[in-house]
Amino acid sequence: MVLILSRASHSRHLLRQQKGHSQLSPAPLVTASMVLGIGLGGFIDGIVLHQILQWHEMLSAKIPATNYVGKSINMFWDGIFHLFCLIVVFIGIVLLWKLLFRKDIDRSGKLLVGGLLMGWALFNIVEGIIDHHLLKLHNVYEYTPNHFSVNAIFVGLSILLAGLGYAIIRNHRNSVSSQWH
Repeated sequence: MVLILSRASHSRHLLRQQKGHSQLSPAPLVTASMVLGIGLGGFIDGIVLHQILQWHEMLSAKIPATNYVGKSINMFWDGIFHLFCLIVVFIGIVLLWKLLFRKDIDRSGKLLVGGLLMGWALFNIVEGIIDHHLLKLHNVYEYTPNHFSVNAIFVGLSILLAGLGYAIIRNHRNSVSSQWH
């Protein structure tokens, strides 16, 4: 997913250059911040839902964390999950670092925040559909009789979060476009 986002950003950026756009490109910052948002979104999920609230663990629908063995297995897979999040955060930081040396990109804080929110939402949507609905590894909240509703609300709220991130980016792009006309 990270490679796809990075490649798409590079392609959009090259297309803008070929068309002779004089505006600074928003794509590199949005892409880098989305990658960072994916990793941070995973950390938020793991820290808040797994560790603080203890609503679920990585495999808690398959291996209940009701005894030492179940807790140990889930803790191991939570650690693997957090390692994935850490790697994605490092990739996002590297992508942002590389942007420091470029002069042809838009460095708006709105693009950064919008991209972070979209990345967080993308993580939640993909993880929610795959882990909660398809693989049924865990539910957002294991201690309810109606897992489907809670899981669906989680994905729905994540879609709204993606919409908020997109609106912030779009608002910035519209304000920049109106300055050039």
